[in-house]
Amino acid sequence: MAVLTGKTRGGADWTPTFAESIDPEKCIGCGRCYKACSRQVLGPMDIEDEENYSTRMVMSIVAPDNCIGCAGCGVTCPKKCFTFTTLEI
Repeated sequence: MAVLTGKTRGGADWTPTFAESIDPEKCIGCGRCYKACSRQVLGPMDIEDEENYSTRMVMSIVAPDNCIGCAGCGVTCPKKCFTFTTLEI
């Protein structure tokens, strides 16, 4: 199998990396990735912290099929919460 690749405007090879998961333990819910994504791939999710009897917001991948593989979300993430994958064709 081959990996999906494309070309940049300048003609360089480019391999899209698609958002696969977000580590909820690292995520601080800052929303930077949410603002960076123009494809509405991400959305907030509440996580219950039973130890502290509180709730905190983290980001989650709500529409993975909308991802175009730009990795802008991961570039803006201050905690490096994202895992990316390539697409085999």
